[in-house]
Amino acid sequence: MIRARLPVYFVTPDGASPELVLAAVRGGATMVQLRDKKAGDDALIELVRALKPELARRGVPLIVNDRLEVVLASGADGLHVGQSDGSPLALRRALGPGRLLGLSVEAMAHLGAIPAGVVDYLGVGPVRATATKPDHAAPLGFGGLARIAAASALPCVAIGGVGAGDARALKAAGAAGMAVVSAISAASDPEAAARALAGAWRNA
Repeated sequence: MIRARLPVYFVTPDGASPELVLAAVRGGATMVQLRDKKAGDDALIELVRALKPELARRGVPLIVNDRLEVVLASGADGLHVGQSDGSPLALRRALGPGRLLGLSVEAMAHLGAIPAGVVDYLGVGPVRATATKPDHAAPLGFGGLARIAAASALPCVAIGGVGAGDARALKAAGAAGMAVVSAISAASDPEAAARALAGAWRNA
């Protein structure tokens, strides 16, 4: 069930190493999205193939951001796209039924355009402004997150400036998990940071 995989969703920074991803997973990351705007397709395919056996062994889905060709060539578990990254229906047809498809949602108005039975989960945000993605949409806040989560039957993972201290508020808003980048990648001990996030979500 996809909801059970969303509590600690680690989104990688550009240039992430296999060691960083594996540290996050050892600490308790329940899902990983490879997002690298600079790496070529071949490098990402190689990274997926290097990581997939260990993540599969731990039951952690490996998602690729915005690179359908990489997903199809590498055996990744799914694709995550934004509002301008193509038709979800066309992407689902290309992916087939066996892979996950995630979609970023930045406003309530985006929900009406999602075809039924096509998308598996939503990435909702930004909850707060974040330096990780300077061109982000206006922050939704916890209230905006709650309204979108209540209006959609799809599980929602919150993204944008969130961390362990937000777990209780995010759960109260209806989120199925929190997606983080720097909360893990910028930590001096990424494994410990992921463990703290997982513990905070579990105890919220």
